Amino acid sequence: MRIALLASLFAVAAALPGQVLAQSASLFGDPRMRTELTLRDASWTFLEVEPPRDIRVQDKITVIVDEKSQLISEGEVQRRKTSNLDARLQDWIKLDDFALKPAPQEDGDPRIRGQLNSTFRTQSDLETQDGLKFRIAATVVDIRANGDLVLEAHRTIQINEEVWEQSLTGIVRREDVLPNNTVLSEDIAELRIVKREVGSVRDGYRRGWFLRILDRYQPF
Repeated sequence: MRIALLASLFAVAAALPGQVLAQSASLFGDPRMRTELTLRDASWTFLEVEPPRDIRVQDKITVIVDEKSQLISEGEVQRRKTSNLDARLQDWIKLDDFALKPAPQEDGDPRIRGQLNSTFRTQSDLETQDGLKFRIAATVVDIRANGDLVLEAHRTIQINEEVWEQSLTGIVRREDVLPNNTVLSEDIAELRIVKREVGSVRDGYRRGWFLRILDRYQPF
């Protein structure tokens, strides 16, 4: 019985070359008529990815600056120094008739004797945290041979006598520019950010020229 069933199956397969008979649990119809399954056709929540925008010189790109840094430094120095000095000048000379002759000292040879002990110890701890966060529109000023974009941004805000100036330069890859025409500061190479304040607020806490000299050379 089994042999006859197998023979019938082989006969059907030979009669229909190129066709494979098998069960299919798919809801997309006959496997022979089925098209390629894609996420676009199968998912109700599929969102088309926007193609990369063609960026040219003088185009504007928004830079999202979010820089944070933390530094912890500890140092300790301890130094001790002991010096002993015992010096005596024993041979004296004098000039007599254009000749050098010994000149003994009646009060004895001069002698210097001393001892120096010094101790130096210092300990310092430093912990700093910095943060900078803002958004600024940058201009594409150049495009490198490999496609990288050179960005440059400047902004000045003035309220009465208070002036805030912000500048940014750097190089970013095209693929790092997001579809919404923004780029993160952490993706910018050779990043340089300059932030300057002018006005009465800055005058209230800035150091004078004398204090800057003292802090630089530390004479005490």
